[in-house]
Amino acid sequence: MLRVVVLGAAAGGGVPQWNCGCPVCTTARSEAADLQSSQASIAVSADGAHWFLINASPDLRQQVTATPQLHPKRGELRHSPIAGVILTNGEIDAIAGLLSMREGSPFTIYAHQRVLAILKSNSVFDVLSEKNVKRRPITVDHAFEPTLPDGSASGLEVLPFEVPGKGAWYLEGKAHPAGNDGAGDTLGLRIAEKASGKYFYFLAACARVTDDLKSRLAGAPLVFFDGTVWRDDELIAAGLGNKTGQGMGHISMSGSHGAIESLAGLAIGRKLFLHINNSNPALLKDSPERKMAERAGWQIPADGTEIEL
Repeated sequence: MLRVVVLGAAAGGGVPQWNCGCPVCTTARSEAADLQSSQASIAVSADGAHWFLINASPDLRQQVTATPQLHPKRGELRHSPIAGVILTNGEIDAIAGLLSMREGSPFTIYAHQRVLAILKSNSVFDVLSEKNVKRRPITVDHAFEPTLPDGSASGLEVLPFEVPGKGAWYLEGKAHPAGNDGAGDTLGLRIAEKASGKYFYFLAACARVTDDLKSRLAGAPLVFFDGTVWRDDELIAAGLGNKTGQGMGHISMSGSHGAIESLAGLAIGRKLFLHINNSNPALLKDSPERKMAERAGWQIPADGTEIEL
């Protein structure tokens, strides 16, 4: 059985963001605690005992504490069921949580060479001793099976593929440690259980939906998809920033080229938005935007949501 736990569904900063007084963050603090969400990540397992994180958010310690499946075994002084972390990009949202995993438990980091180059170029990640934490490159359109710390099979098969996006924002205007061609900066994943063939897709960042992407996702039983903003100029219109969604490498939910319309009619079994910014009005359960998304068959998951395939 393929098991998935949503550890967090929010974009950078979470909900509420520490310094934000927007309507969503204000409501999450004072009126509706169920709106609160940590930064986007999921955990996946083929056996229910060994888990792989898809991205390591800055909220990882909090997420592990809130997720019993990720707790150490009772009676063991040092143990973790987390066998590895698969990174889909090099943004802070995806890699900062690795620093919360520096206490010596063995696991493997799987990432594109461009993301591994970012980790290698920043000595703060050297706290993840290579003795315990292996780093394995993954290649676009080449499936791999992540392994358990003892080298045995996990029962999962992961296919990384390139999606439209952009490099980490903190490298804008700077030389990328792996060069500036951009290939591999933003990945989607097809994650399957080898025994049953059950699978789902994970895309925490995507700038637009291409024909190739539609072909991949058509008929999928489950898709996690980039839900950063409702409209492209959302941050600007709200006075919260000066970048558009496209400028950050993220598609909008709404509009003729947005995710809702672009992925309509593909017979996807279950569609969940992930990496949702606190500026996005679709987070508010009674908002017109939320109702529009739900009418189109989309869900916004709460932290801790469990799915079995």
